Amino acid sequence: MDDKLSIRVNVADRYYPLKVESENEERIRKAARLINEKVLQYKQRYVDKDTQDFLAMAALQYVIRLIEIEEKEDDRTLEEGLKELAEKINLSLSKR
Repeated sequence: MDDKLSIRVNVADRYYPLKVESENEERIRKAARLINEKVLQYKQRYVDKDTQDFLAMAALQYVIRLIEIEEKEDDRTLEEGLKELAEKINLSLSKR
């Protein structure tokens, strides 16, 4: 059974037909809404640019945020691994 839904998503005043998994529909609509909000913020701030510029700046801002989150996650994973290793070393030393 195919759980794909046909939806239309508005991004920067253009509609895009998509086939998405039903569990992803709300996430996709939220992403489009966030992009549109960011584009609107740029439109209100910079009147001499076009929509392509606003989309590029929104994409850049969101990807920078994604990279920051990924780096924090990598740091957390490394920190957890080091703690686990330290615990194993302490356990091994305490058995001597």
